[in-house]
Amino acid sequence: MIVDLTAGASTQMGSLQTSRNLSCLCVSVRGGVQGLSTVVRQVGFNSWLLQGRIRSRKIQSLCVRSSFNNAGGSSSSEEKGLLLGAERDGSGSVVGFQLIPHSVTGDATIVESHDIVADDRDDLSEDAEQKEKTPTKLTFNIIFVTAEAAPYSKTGGLGDVCGSLPVALASRGHRVMVVSPRYLNGGPSDKKYANTVDLDVRATVHCFGGPQEVAYYHEYRAGVDWVFVDHPSYRRPGTPYGDIYGAFGDNQFRFTLLCHAACEAPLILPLGGFTYGEKCLFLANDWHAALVPLLLAAKYRPYGVYEDARSIVVIHNIAHQGVEPAATYHNLGLPPEWYGALEWIFPTWARAHALDTGETVNVLKGAVAIADRILTVSQGYSWEITTPEGGYGLHELLTSRKSVLNGITNGLDVSDWNPLTDEHTASHYSINDLSGKVKCKTALQKELGLPIRPDCPLIGFIGRLDYQKGVDIILSAIPELMQDDVQFVMLGSGEKQYENWMRHTENLFKDKFRGWVGFNVPVSHRITAGCDILLMPSRFEPCGLNQLYAMRYGTIPVVHSTGGLRDTVKDFNPYAQEGEGEGTGWTFSPLSKEKLLDTLKVAISTYIEHKSSWEGLMKRGMERDYSWENAAIQYEQVFEWAFIDPPYVR
Repeated sequence: MIVDLTAGASTQMGSLQTSRNLSCLCVSVRGGVQGLSTVVRQVGFNSWLLQGRIRSRKIQSLCVRSSFNNAGGSSSSEEKGLLLGAERDGSGSVVGFQLIPHSVTGDATIVESHDIVADDRDDLSEDAEQKEKTPTKLTFNIIFVTAEAAPYSKTGGLGDVCGSLPVALASRGHRVMVVSPRYLNGGPSDKKYANTVDLDVRATVHCFGGPQEVAYYHEYRAGVDWVFVDHPSYRRPGTPYGDIYGAFGDNQFRFTLLCHAACEAPLILPLGGFTYGEKCLFLANDWHAALVPLLLAAKYRPYGVYEDARSIVVIHNIAHQGVEPAATYHNLGLPPEWYGALEWIFPTWARAHALDTGETVNVLKGAVAIADRILTVSQGYSWEITTPEGGYGLHELLTSRKSVLNGITNGLDVSDWNPLTDEHTASHYSINDLSGKVKCKTALQKELGLPIRPDCPLIGFIGRLDYQKGVDIILSAIPELMQDDVQFVMLGSGEKQYENWMRHTENLFKDKFRGWVGFNVPVSHRITAGCDILLMPSRFEPCGLNQLYAMRYGTIPVVHSTGGLRDTVKDFNPYAQEGEGEGTGWTFSPLSKEKLLDTLKVAISTYIEHKSSWEGLMKRGMERDYSWENAAIQYEQVFEWAFIDPPYVR
């Protein structure tokens, strides 16, 4: 392939001749198109490469054709410069490369030569335009490793992502396995595993001072292999992480076991008649799965296993990092020389006492340093975690790896959250017929014992009752907000002080405020459909799903401008588009009682005084595409990037 680089009459090509590019050129010859893509990206042709023009081909050479303008006005052209074709001796060994000289300047264009050899699987067409229109579709063997996967287990957004994204990727042709613990607590939730089958495969992994045996259960559903790791430590009452007395004391053991078992699964489980094999892409979700990239690099690759595998760590909430005392390192099943990858020292002010050295191991820190790519659940959050305020101590490391850090907004289950078919709501409606939403509102008011007033603004909150969700800001704002002609409903559980406050406030404002302590899925659907405004004053929100649900149901979000909330809610501008308006809600910053109240009052006045503008807000939110199909396409792009560069090798 010949590439003529066009950058104006004074392009300095000599800057490409660096030692780093030379090493990349060596990779391009050994690794085919994947290595070449690294070179092309560095010289400014990554977008051209990703259009599919040279995917799935073996590149023999790439050179530069330069045209020069002489002093007399005449021009000349010669093919010399960056030749990405190896010079070999008689034995076939690489002996050198031709590199572009420092003196090359001139104009150039991109043209293709015949130095392309089609792979046996390629069906190359001579028509270049046709190649662009039908690029080769890459498929992957994808392994999700996660502590939660809905509908089997779920405490929050992690379960939603790992229950829905694998299905979307499988529908696009990928082979997908989800590996999660088989939680049994002796209650009705155990029935969720009723269709799983014991694969009669046992694996012995070495961690925590000795051999640990695990079993694997399997269910093939929605095109996905759902694999559940069985071990006595997963059979106990409570949530995946704790019970009424707090977090389980052996969580480090439980999730270390999960990571080891997940790394073995593609090698030993004959799913559909054959194993996934070694060329896999592991998606390690949060700290519970963060040991996976480290195991691939330290336990397997030194012995020639998983040499072609890649790993992506997905950060759903960086506030939780799996930090444990340094003395527990030997329990993880990693070689002693890898301690530095996980070493984490707390600053002096954060130590428990004067004799505390602050030495710990941090598995998420190790994954961030070793993984091939890093993903977060929104673009805004991918930036926030590189700041001292949002990085929880990992901001400097994440900043150093910014080139492989991306954010992709979560999708939502459009079949479960659909106002036209929702089985939990009193009436159905759509963007073309909004009349049912008023019926949902009056039904909700009746259910909660509020005065049935269709024209009274109804504000809702759904979420955990804790500091992160900004419940303290709501608490401080309620006395003043209740002076207005509004109704307010809250659904959630969490800190006892906020649960008690909700009960007390309900008694103070009997006709205006209702608090539902606990979490109830049908009620959350009815609040989302029946409210006019959804309030989300979160201090930080990696993605957030409730604002997406709200917009899909024509409920207008009022949110703190942070993380995924800032990404997904576009501020209302009534003067845009020749007075027709744009935007899907309101964001506010800084997070304070005064700013929250000011923004809510703007929303309330718009609801009361500008019905046509309000209807426009509703419809713009309802027509937005937040399906998992859309998110899956963006994930596929990151998958391709993960395989461009070689994996980490110590």
